[in-house]
Amino acid sequence: MALSDMTARLAKPATKPYKLYDEHGLYLFVTPAGGKFWRLKYRWHGVEKSLSMGSYPEIGLDEARQRRHDARVLLAHGVDPNEERKRQEKAKILEKSSTLRVVALEFIEKKRKDGFSEKTLYKMAWFFSLVEKDLGDQALNDLMPYEILQAIRKVEENGHYETANRIRGFIARVFRYGVLTGRAATNPAAELGEALIKPKVRHHAAIIDPSAFGQLLRDIDNYGGYIGTRLALRLAPHVFVRPGELRSAEWTDVDRDNSVWKIPSEKMKMREPHSVPLSRQSLAIINEAHVRFGNYKLVFPARKSWRKPMSDATLNKALRTMGYRNEDMVSHGFRSTASTLLNESRLWAPETIELALSHVDDSVRGIYQRSQFWDERVEMAQWWSDYLDHLRTGIDILSPKQFAQRQRKAASRPIEPTTGYSSNVTMRVNFPGQSYR
Repeated sequence: MALSDMTARLAKPATKPYKLYDEHGLYLFVTPAGGKFWRLKYRWHGVEKSLSMGSYPEIGLDEARQRRHDARVLLAHGVDPNEERKRQEKAKILEKSSTLRVVALEFIEKKRKDGFSEKTLYKMAWFFSLVEKDLGDQALNDLMPYEILQAIRKVEENGHYETANRIRGFIARVFRYGVLTGRAATNPAAELGEALIKPKVRHHAAIIDPSAFGQLLRDIDNYGGYIGTRLALRLAPHVFVRPGELRSAEWTDVDRDNSVWKIPSEKMKMREPHSVPLSRQSLAIINEAHVRFGNYKLVFPARKSWRKPMSDATLNKALRTMGYRNEDMVSHGFRSTASTLLNESRLWAPETIELALSHVDDSVRGIYQRSQFWDERVEMAQWWSDYLDHLRTGIDILSPKQFAQRQRKAASRPIEPTTGYSSNVTMRVNFPGQSYR
């Protein structure tokens, strides 16, 4: 006989629990404490099982019967209602951990553990903050391409085209991570780049005219600001590393005895260790820095705190103080200057210059090349520093190619004996890079 709502409402607790049956396995379980709970009795592969369906009166009789009906439909399709409930509960938990906010923050934390710099992690968090209000609470699988595009275009509409494209790239990486961790089926941000305005390529401002660069070198020598800044600026043209790699240099990275600066992978943009051969001039600057800062951890500590490196803006501010505008020269431009003039010299293999700039080839061939070209890089580092010394004089300035030709001519000139005796012996000096012509 079917159960009535009045019977369920008037049911009183007893010394033992008891059941009030409805139809098709549904019953109300009454406990001695007065609790009333809906249960469904069913058989699964010959085994009797019970499915909890909520408490009374929160779940009324009609709703309990609807839940019974839904469970019986599952049984008719060969699905165990208990297992389906577990699956749905897991899905809810997964959905809560699958919002863009949760996955993005998890992705950033993973990159922190991977050793990414604080500056890179900050940029990632900033990119996400620009779309968090619109997209943060939505599950990855619920986000549609047009929704992501709409949020990014709010940034684009303000003329920040490069930032908009980088936000898209970050979101695409988060989705790719979500796919790999089972919280996203697709990556809707992957192809959105075609819908965004492409930013104009902006190269780092750099002085590539030899005479003008020589003037810059003299201005750096005469810079009257903080000695740590002056030393860093003096070294930068010789080693042409990235500004962040220069600022974060530590004494433990510098092998002064063997004239090499070994930059660990966590300080490199490409996350690959990089070795920098030090010319005599570079080593002299580093030794001068060691006299002043050798007791500290950092080669070029900040002015206000020796525990911290210089800020991103320190070197550029120094260039501005010397009268160089942002469109004239930036600290990153020393790399462009070196690349341009070294290539103009026609002395060095392009691969050697690229490796010196730490444009790393991750292939097996790239690993081989890093070893293969080391000797040439050592020669090139010394030749480059010698050329910088020539530019610094400001006298009879030569192009890189002319300077190389002058050196070659000087190296091939016979050295006459000083004793007054004639000699048919001709002495030659090996010319750096000569074997690579």
